[in-house]
Amino acid sequence: MAFLESLPLGPLVLVALALGLAPFFPEPHLWEKLKLLAAGSLTRPIDIFDLLMHAAPVVLLLAKLIRMALKA
Repeated sequence: MAFLESLPLGPLVLVALALGLAPFFPEPHLWEKLKLLAAGSLTRPIDIFDLLMHAAPVVLLLAKLIRMALKA
C-alpha cells in the first residue's frame, strides 16, 4: 500500500487519461480492447498485453482513489 501512497495523484491522472484514451481517433484503444474482451475475441497475446498496458494506469488511479476515500 505504500506504493499507492507514494504515487502523486496529478501525474497519475494525466497518464491514465493519456494511455486510456490514446489513440483518440477513431476510438480509444482501451475501449476497443474492452469491447473485444466482452465479445470473447481478445485472444492474441499482443492484444492482451496491449489491454494490460493501456488499463494499468487506470487501475492504479482507481486503486489510489479508493484508498484515499477509505482513509478519509
